[in-house]
Amino acid sequence: MLTKWGWTLLQLSRKLWVRTSLFTVLAFFTPALGVLLSDVIPDSLGMAIGSDAAEKILTILATSMLTVTTFSLSIMVAAFNAASTGVSPRATRLLMADSTTQNALATFIGSFLYSIVGIVLLSADVYGESGRVVLFIITIAVILLIVVTILIWIEHLSSLGRVGETADRVEDQAYKAVKRCEQHPWLDANQLSSVDDIPTNASPVCTGEIGYIEHIDVNALQSWAAEHNANIYIASLPGAFIHKDRPLMWLTGSNVQPDQLLLKAFSLSDYRSFDQDPRFGVMVLAEIASKALSPAINDPGTAIEIIGRGVRVLSNWPPENCQKEVKYDRVWAPEVRLDELFNDFFTAIARDGAGHIEIHIRLQKAFLALAAYGPEFKRCAREHAAAALARAELAINYQPDIALLKRLNKQLDD
Repeated sequence: MLTKWGWTLLQLSRKLWVRTSLFTVLAFFTPALGVLLSDVIPDSLGMAIGSDAAEKILTILATSMLTVTTFSLSIMVAAFNAASTGVSPRATRLLMADSTTQNALATFIGSFLYSIVGIVLLSADVYGESGRVVLFIITIAVILLIVVTILIWIEHLSSLGRVGETADRVEDQAYKAVKRCEQHPWLDANQLSSVDDIPTNASPVCTGEIGYIEHIDVNALQSWAAEHNANIYIASLPGAFIHKDRPLMWLTGSNVQPDQLLLKAFSLSDYRSFDQDPRFGVMVLAEIASKALSPAINDPGTAIEIIGRGVRVLSNWPPENCQKEVKYDRVWAPEVRLDELFNDFFTAIARDGAGHIEIHIRLQKAFLALAAYGPEFKRCAREHAAAALARAELAINYQPDIALLKRLNKQLDD
């Protein structure tokens, strides 16, 4: 599991300003490199290239990159708005963290700044003839980088913000969160099957903050517990909404008092995160299906596609007998239950698609497919299949359709 520092660095790497800043630093460093290497290049080569060759190219770059950056930003904002309106506002954060978009904008802004710095240094006559040669060579390399970036960016624009491409991103994040649960069940700590298993002498630990848990640094909890000879029982997993009356954890130990170092192991935010929260991923998938089923969009085909994506994600849920080595022996953690994932995904789709026979046919087939993955899957599938059938009976008046759904539902009992 990632420590808090590792998780913080991961979050920073997804910010647009971080990559842009790195390119900006490179933009300031590259012209200076021309000064440092000026003694290596013979002056005759500088005379052959021409004293003003680099300056003309830099002037063109400075003008064009500012225009390209402005255009790219407008395209990016339009894609975000389209995804928020047609898909889900929660999915927009995935587009904002898109590496291709960030690399393109960072390259354009960095190239613009590189050109400005180069022009300023040329005007100040910092470069000699050999220094101009180095600057010219580096500028050619920057142009090649821009060309490659523009080609990748143009290809990327064809799908940026579209429903299918955004749904791919959400499914990928949900899949990664589910696989993370398989690789690190109970956050690599001891299994806490129920809150009833928490010792009666344990004391709750709450925080004055209000928000969603994004990340838990279990390694920090283990270190704190070992130092204070205590045991920690995590009460709230990532995705839980925390307030002053909901404990983050429970502590046992003689004269153990929580401190800020312990509380910092829990990262809270105004928003939920996909990383350690598989429920959030399947919930956003369900939102996409619900949006497609709204009267304003009326796109049952997208909802059917999302049901298939949900089946793929849920089918990777860890088996009931999943056993992993306990890495943090002083920490106990609950698990995300399979029925919670079923509720997060199927309930909204069955409700919003109650009047669509094609949605209910796909739902019943999805339940039948998932029931084959184990007893717990079958139990959850039966419950939700019965609930979906009941919704269909209330919303669909055509009895042959209901009879078809009942036949599909009966296959779960075979």
